[in-house]
Amino acid sequence: MLFGSRLDDNAKRTQPDWKPISYGFEVLGCKHFSEFPVAKLTDYHDQLDEKLVADNVFAVVTATHILTQRTRKNDDERYEAKRRLMRLLYQRDWDKQKVIDLFHVIDWMMRLPEVLEQQLWYEIEAIEGGKKMHYVTSVEKIGIAKGRQEGRQEGLLKGEAKMLSIMLKHRFGNVPEATIEKLTQSSEEQLKKWLISAISASTLDAVFNGDMAH
Repeated sequence: MLFGSRLDDNAKRTQPDWKPISYGFEVLGCKHFSEFPVAKLTDYHDQLDEKLVADNVFAVVTATHILTQRTRKNDDERYEAKRRLMRLLYQRDWDKQKVIDLFHVIDWMMRLPEVLEQQLWYEIEAIEGGKKMHYVTSVEKIGIAKGRQEGRQEGLLKGEAKMLSIMLKHRFGNVPEATIEKLTQSSEEQLKKWLISAISASTLDAVFNGDMAH
């Protein structure tokens, strides 16, 4: 029997500030109860400006999530938000690989109609024209576009799995076929978890952290 738990309170789950802060159960007269701190991305929705100026990867990912939520019903606003994030990456003194990985994350989370995507790439090319280091090469653009195309043709999950596999190969080199097969069978939530992990992981094994065998 569960007790003292907010996990089963469906009414509260619909509230934006709801958090599962405790869990307990009773079996054969034995009771177990735990309380734990929880952080939700919605906690940071009023800290967007702070996240945009913070010099760390997770602040950028959090800002991307916030802007994705705010612009989900307006393509023009999403275009402006995505352009803002892309330009922000060029202002950071980060290594090339980190910038490329974040390009993939932002592009994955903030989908745009094809016309607006193409327009955004033109702007990125204009930005890179004034930079000594070009972050996104033609090959990388093709990889991103291929991931989007497969998402349309084969279903969103397969497209996301393909994009993640491209990112893993780009970062770590050869990826076992068994791992790629697992990606195609995984849920969207799991794929996004691995994508975020892949940003800072130092090895392929660290990306999955025991979630799958290689």
